[in-house]
Amino acid sequence: MATVFGTKVKRREDPRLITGKGTYSDDVALPGMLYAMILRSPYAHANIRSIDVERARNASGVVAVYTGKDILGKVGAIPTAWLPPNSDIKTTVHPALAHDVVRYVGDGVALVVAESRYAARDALDLIKVEYEPLGVVVDQRAAMQEGAPLVHEDAPNNIAFHWKAGDAPDVLFEEAEVVVRHEFRQQRLIPNPMETRATTASYNAGTGELTLHLTSQNPHIHRFLLSLILGIPEHKLRIVSVDVGGGFGAKIACYPDEALVGFAAMELGRPVKWMEDRREHFLATTHGRDMILDVELAGKRDGTMTAIRVKNIANMGAYLSTAGPGVPTILFGLIVPGAYQFTHAEVDVYGVFTNTTPTDAYRGAGRPEATYVLERMVDLFANELGKDPVEVRRQNLIRADQFPYTTPLGLEYDSGQYHLALERALEMLSYQELRQQQEQWRKEGRLIGIGCTTYVEICGLGPSQVAGAVGFQGGLWESSTVRVHPTGKITAFTGASPHGQGEETTFAQIVSDRLGVPVEDIEIVHGDTARIAMGWGTYGSRTTPVGGNALAVATDRVIEKASKIAAHMLEASEEDVAFSDGKFSIKGSTARSVTFQEVTLQAYLAWNLPKGVEPGLEGHAFYDPVNFVYPFGTHLCVVEIDPDTGEVSLLRYIAVDDCGRVINPLIAEGQVHGGIVQGIGQALYEGAVYDEEGQLLTGTFMDYAMPKARFFPEMETAFTETPAPQNPLGVKGIGETGTIASTPTVVNAVIDALKPFHVRDLNMPLTPERVWRAMNEGRDEA
Repeated sequence: MATVFGTKVKRREDPRLITGKGTYSDDVALPGMLYAMILRSPYAHANIRSIDVERARNASGVVAVYTGKDILGKVGAIPTAWLPPNSDIKTTVHPALAHDVVRYVGDGVALVVAESRYAARDALDLIKVEYEPLGVVVDQRAAMQEGAPLVHEDAPNNIAFHWKAGDAPDVLFEEAEVVVRHEFRQQRLIPNPMETRATTASYNAGTGELTLHLTSQNPHIHRFLLSLILGIPEHKLRIVSVDVGGGFGAKIACYPDEALVGFAAMELGRPVKWMEDRREHFLATTHGRDMILDVELAGKRDGTMTAIRVKNIANMGAYLSTAGPGVPTILFGLIVPGAYQFTHAEVDVYGVFTNTTPTDAYRGAGRPEATYVLERMVDLFANELGKDPVEVRRQNLIRADQFPYTTPLGLEYDSGQYHLALERALEMLSYQELRQQQEQWRKEGRLIGIGCTTYVEICGLGPSQVAGAVGFQGGLWESSTVRVHPTGKITAFTGASPHGQGEETTFAQIVSDRLGVPVEDIEIVHGDTARIAMGWGTYGSRTTPVGGNALAVATDRVIEKASKIAAHMLEASEEDVAFSDGKFSIKGSTARSVTFQEVTLQAYLAWNLPKGVEPGLEGHAFYDPVNFVYPFGTHLCVVEIDPDTGEVSLLRYIAVDDCGRVINPLIAEGQVHGGIVQGIGQALYEGAVYDEEGQLLTGTFMDYAMPKARFFPEMETAFTETPAPQNPLGVKGIGETGTIASTPTVVNAVIDALKPFHVRDLNMPLTPERVWRAMNEGRDEA
């Protein structure tokens, strides 16, 4: 049997999903099911003077109405799971329903449960809430000023935490030959997966068991947190999240809404369903990014970069979400030096409360923000010196012979061939020829720009000891069970919980490659806490490097036991038996062999087993990685700007990524494509905007622009393969690389195109109006 590791296998889950045969949370229909709706605050900050729910309770079809005061002592506060150390973090109370103060537009104040969605929705209009408006603050820098309205009384100056890492003393910048300084704004983004959040809860009063079908990237984490919130033992709480229509980080967090639905099901003794509409999603699902970044980069006139220093003022919203504090600190701060040989680096982070929707992970989570400011600064540094930005990158990249490489902030990069990826991308673009052609185009009045990013990211989140050291309130290992059935078919269980990445295919390829069993004979089971061992879920591109390696180790343990049985069947010592292509044979001879299926059957028949070997054939593993993994690559982009309108057109996009060994090039390419589109969405189109009263002005797709397929050229992708040396498969993550690299690549290209207008930088998104104004201001200054 030919190996399937490294081959293009079509996603096996797609026929089920694209033909409507998947089971998403809203597809679950149970007998006697009720429907829930949440009344949300129209004010960004206000005291609740009174809530009158009598008309709603008496409305036709309404079964129950709950306010914040009704659930006090019954539904606990929503916890934060990432508490960065040495940050003086303020873990303010986040009630499931506000009962005294609302702190952002969308804050829940009442829950209606009715016989139909329509009855529940109509009843919301019958609830009368008297609010006393309070002062509002939406900008994090303004929120830190003396006299600013306080979001929480126990968080002075609205500072949620203050965290620092590294050291880059003033003297480095005072004595440097060249220093470049700039302030960047990473605008707020709103994750918009195809499936909005949903929860269906059912309670069995006889057994005391609560089952929640919900949209989750980490079912076991949801089970743990919800057991705390609802006061129900973990073994009585089941979370099911099998088919999830995308997450992008927004389905990591544990939300009040899920707890409220579970509470209502237990209180009423009937199943309860809630699903947010898109408008509600814009208001109440966690947002991403929203950072103000002051950056200094020091270097020499020969192009050597020596030190970088970043101050990050991060908008955390009204409450600290589940993983929110870890994004602007650990995930952002530690990767700031990027792929370059800085001798010093320093990161200073303030997390700030505001009267806005809480922020948390969004695809890349901290890594895109760090890569953006670094790669923009490299271009500014090169421009200051009058050097080609590609040459500055080539000069400063960490060399292949320097790995493992320890950064000034203490990370140990595992492996890398950064120059190889750069040269491959430049060759694909014909970079030097294009630069020469660019000069001619400029003479003709065409505004063509070329952008480059060389990135490295930290992912494959683990190991658990490090997770504990950086304040993550849990482990980051992963579990797997490989169960071989008597006929040789296989069910593999994974604690990772994919939500669109394709692991039902790639994980089957891992098992198939090791056992020599056809991919179609392998079932991958995930997303159900009642069926699988404890796992930590899918985020931070950890599914394959952690979950995949857990699966590989479990599969190897199957082979280990099967080898003992095969040796006994072949009347040979175990040391003399080899396993290849699904067969056990005597080393050096193919005449005597038994198939994997024959061994499996004997394992269950147990007629002829070696002494001390138990019946059955399963492998179990709890894999805890010894290090993170560090994917890397180079992205290049060519854009053209319409001089009359400022519209940016993408002419070419090239991505050369290295995620270690590639299991399935087709799926890896798809992940890169999707990531690039999301990153370019931030660069050119997307941005959440609040007014001074905390009203979300971009709360629908009429106002919040999303990229469309027709906006993009054919993406040119390639992979280099530098195996991760510290895990059995040699794999790294790929799910976030496209988003991390594409945003600065496109912005660098646009700024390069605007060179004739002396434009140094623009805040994202680079809308036609913003670009057009920059061109006209540049003409005026010239």
